[in-house]
Amino acid sequence: MLLYNTSSGRGRIEGKINNIRAVFKEANIEIEPRKIDFSKNPFDGYEDVELAVICGGDGTINYVINAMMNKGLDIAIGVIPTGTANDFASAIGMNNNVIMAARQIAHGGLRRVDCGKVNNQYFVNILSFGVLTTTSQHTSDKEKQIVGRLAYLRTGFVDLLNMHSMPLTIKCDGDKQQFNAVMFLAFNGNSAGQFKLAPKSNISDGMLDILILDYDNTAKTCWNMMNYIINHESGAVHHFRCRELELDCDTSEHTDIDGQPGPQMPLRIECLAGAIRIRA
Repeated sequence: MLLYNTSSGRGRIEGKINNIRAVFKEANIEIEPRKIDFSKNPFDGYEDVELAVICGGDGTINYVINAMMNKGLDIAIGVIPTGTANDFASAIGMNNNVIMAARQIAHGGLRRVDCGKVNNQYFVNILSFGVLTTTSQHTSDKEKQIVGRLAYLRTGFVDLLNMHSMPLTIKCDGDKQQFNAVMFLAFNGNSAGQFKLAPKSNISDGMLDILILDYDNTAKTCWNMMNYIINHESGAVHHFRCRELELDCDTSEHTDIDGQPGPQMPLRIECLAGAIRIRA
């Protein structure tokens, strides 16, 4: 089946559904288009489907993967990137052109990639909390459709003005560490908003890449953040890799998974090696 989200990106996917179907028909693949309904599990009544092609961004993919995992299914997934940032699609090497991506899926092979899990929820690209990490949640779909990624600037600026320290306690590989952080990122992919913040992260290595940005005053923290984005180097950024960790925070923080609301503290985070079958 072909699951498409008309709210993703600039909302143009609906006019290309017939062209996408034609690509799969040429490859002798019958595909049924279904507009995604976020109030229902898209696999109800479709548990035996062989391939689920997702037209959308990271949030749409997150919804479909959680729906699949919660039903205990292992269905092959294809991704046609039509969202705002499309970080997961980039991590698995999908073409940004809708028709070219459809051809990748229709004529591609199968491979396994990792999936992140935090408490009872799954994420394909990133789990995060702290400054700037909930910007996507607070930016309306209408804004994103009109101006794309520029829509994040307004909400991001407000978030910067409200940055604060977060006392974290992390247990990983038997070690317990404490941080005074302003941002926490757990990458399965390697980018956030198309900024490659974890360039060495590999979506098929069975590990998560953890980035923690230390808190300082607002000006110094912003400088450290920009320095890392540009140079991938900053003494204020802690980077380590792990398969699982436990985390708690002394302050109440909203978490984000792939641009969607995540679970509350405390967190148990793990990498599920090879949990997702990708066709591309």
